Amino acid sequence: MTAELTATPAPEASFGTQFGAVLMRHLRLLGRQPAYLSISLMQAVIWLPLFGSLFRHVADVPGFDGGRSYLGYLTPGVVAMTALFTSGWAGMGFIQDMEGGVMDRLLTSPARRGALVAGPIAYQAVMITIQTVIIVVLGWALGTHFRSGPAGALVLLVAAVLLAAFISGLSITLALLVRNEESLIAASQFIVLPLTFLSSAMMPRDLLPGWIATVARYNPVDWAITAGREALGADPDWTAAGWRLGALAALAVATGALAARAFRTYQRSL
Repeated sequence: MTAELTATPAPEASFGTQFGAVLMRHLRLLGRQPAYLSISLMQAVIWLPLFGSLFRHVADVPGFDGGRSYLGYLTPGVVAMTALFTSGWAGMGFIQDMEGGVMDRLLTSPARRGALVAGPIAYQAVMITIQTVIIVVLGWALGTHFRSGPAGALVLLVAAVLLAAFISGLSITLALLVRNEESLIAASQFIVLPLTFLSSAMMPRDLLPGWIATVARYNPVDWAITAGREALGADPDWTAAGWRLGALAALAVATGALAARAFRTYQRSL
């Protein structure tokens, strides 16, 4: 615990310094858990060929989003799924800090609540960036054609990071409210799995049942997937991708602010 607390922001530090200290603390903790890091990265490697092989005949269904292989269609979906499942656990670090007494000591310091939230979210962004790069490179190696080149891949990466920031903020908020691992796990699964399957991650929206297709239009996960697909196409629709990125950014800011405010509820419960 002593080693962990050495990363606590100094009282006189600026927001940027506090944010950097919190981010570095999480990166150092990750380095002490090589198994978790390896599994997280391998997840990105496994999902694309696994789902690509399992659902490859979807491309033969009449009405499929034409002209591309199923693997090319699936790649943005796997990127979004990976971001969703990884960031859904962002609140677990807060639970561990609560149980270890680290959170109480941080909250009695002058550390800014925004920095305590922004640091873990930035850590999630680092993880998602690495995973997205792996998926994109793997998709390219398996024959996926990114017709718009690096610009489209960059939009896909931004979409994944914004989705992860949104879900991370939500997970942190839930952690501060429920304050135990079992409840957070249940809440995370309740959110993550429906958001995955109520999207066009594995099936074009036009082929989804009517009510699911309607829900998917308002699903932030689908926004990230669609933004990536629009940007990676031969004739990218940058406007369609742009407004979805803007909506994801707004949600990320909103859940980050909500997480910072959730500290008040946690403190009142002490």
